[in-house]
Order: sequence, then structure tokens, then C-alpha cells
Amino acid sequence: MSVHTGEKPFTCQQCGKSFTQKGHLKSHMRIHSSEKTFTCQQCGTSFTEKGNLKKHMTVHTGEKPHACKLCGKSFTEKRNVKLHMSVHTGEKPYTCEQCGKSFTQKGHLKSHMRIHTGEKPYTCTQCGKSFTEKRNVKLHMSVHTGEKPYTCQQCGKSFTQKQQLKVHMRSHTGEKAFTCQQCGKSFTENVHLKVHMRTHTGEKPYTCQLCGKSFSQRGHLKVHMRVHTGEKPYTCTQCGRSFTTEINLRYHMRVHTGEKPFTCDQCGKSFKQKKSLNCHLSSPKKCGKSVSLNQGSATFMS
Repeated sequence: MSVHTGEKPFTCQQCGKSFTQKGHLKSHMRIHSSEKTFTCQQCGTSFTEKGNLKKHMTVHTGEKPHACKLCGKSFTEKRNVKLHMSVHTGEKPYTCEQCGKSFTQKGHLKSHMRIHTGEKPYTCTQCGKSFTEKRNVKLHMSVHTGEKPYTCQQCGKSFTQKQQLKVHMRSHTGEKAFTCQQCGKSFTENVHLKVHMRTHTGEKPYTCQLCGKSFSQRGHLKVHMRVHTGEKPYTCTQCGRSFTTEINLRYHMRVHTGEKPFTCDQCGKSFKQKKSLNCHLSSPKKCGKSVSLNQGSATFMS
């Protein structure tokens, strides 16, 4: 009857959370006691509930008993099939009231809202760095442990995340699975395609709160902010000069190394920067070659 009445008579004395059934309260209490009575015999991971151990076992067995009736894709949990269905229906019922962006899951909307609020509720116990999502703390911990459990069998490079290895494998296969429908350019990652699409739409979602300038990428805004803060985090180890971006430091290092990687095909002269080579090519006097124009095209002659 509690389903109809909403009554939750079983209350946790430690945190005040209430439950409809005594068994649910008992399971909940393990959060406070840290009791994990159900242990995987294969890897030693322990769980507070038998059901969670059962779900975990699919990691070892590879079993995916729940399949999508439309495309046949299989999942370890029934609820994941339900969430997957939004791929076919396009349904995104959870909408952000501030920016209008929609999501397939309530949890995704909740995480998204932290972009607007600035809330970072998950903190690393070792360095104090905070994150918007719990899984990001877990991934961050590899910075401290140095653990990289996912290794490429072709080149030996290791990664902290399985997805990073998957993306890396495309450097060997040459696969670019994500293609722009407007210009045909292909990418190894969906996120790169999303960023690329802004060249067509003109969208610049990242705006500087100090001067109002907008950018298509978060990283570009981050670099721009150094104009206001004066921060120059990249320092030359040879002369101590500092720069706002890593690429500017790399350009600068050629002053010390003498490296000139850009060479004119016509006269053999080399340059530190590509723009210097382009400038050189646009001026035949500098190149020492004569140029004859034929219907707008340039032909270089000795």
C-alpha cells in the first residue's frame, strides 16, 4: 500500500533517509557501515548487495542477456536497453531551463546543470581537485597511482581508460567513423565532429565573462583568459621567457635550436615558421625567382 500512500516508515537513524521496506533500509545501512558481504570469487571486488555482485559477474562472463528488438544491440542490464531506445526514438525528455539543451536521462541533465551552477561536488582526497561527476574523480586517480591498465597490442602504448585505447587503435587502422554530412570531412572521434560542426553553424558557446568575446571551443576560451590574467604558464628552460600557449613556446625554442622546418621548394631557403615561408613564396623578389602569371596561376621559373 505504500506505493499508493507514499508512506516510508523505515528511517535511517544516521542520515534520515526513509524507505518503504525494512529490507531496503537494511541494504542502505551497509553504506554507513562499509560492510560489503558479497565478494566476487574471480577478482575479489566486494559489494553491499547480492544483486550488484550478480551484475558485476557479467564483466567476467561477457553475458549480455538484454537485447534491443530494433537493432539487436545487447546489454548487461534491462534498464540500459530502455535508455538505449532513445537512439531510435530521438526522445530527449529532460530539458535545461537555462540553455534549452535536452537529454535522454535525468542524471545527464543533473550533471549538465553543474556547468551553470559551477558545482563540483566530487573531490579527490589526495590533492583536493574537484569534479562535476564521480566517475571523473575515479579517472583522475590514475594521475596519482600512475595506473594505465589498457595497453595497445600493436605499439605498447598504455591508457587510463578503455575508450582512450579504442580511439588510439584508429591511429593504426586509419578508421575515421564520424563524417560531416555537410563537407564530407571525417574524424576519429564524435567529439571532434561536434566541434567541427561549429565551423558550419557558427556556434560559439563559450563566452568570456570579462569582455564578451565568444569561442567555439572551451580550450580557446581558457587560452583567451590569459589575456586578462596575464598568465604565461609555458616557460623556456634556456632563457626563462614565458608564453601563453605551448605552441608559442615551441616556435620560440627554434631560436635556440636553430631549427627551420619549413623549406622553399623553389630556392631551398628554410624558415622557422610556416607563415614566414608563405610570405616568402608570395614575393618572387625574396625568392629570387621570376613569376609569370597565367590566368591567375603562378609558374616559377629558374
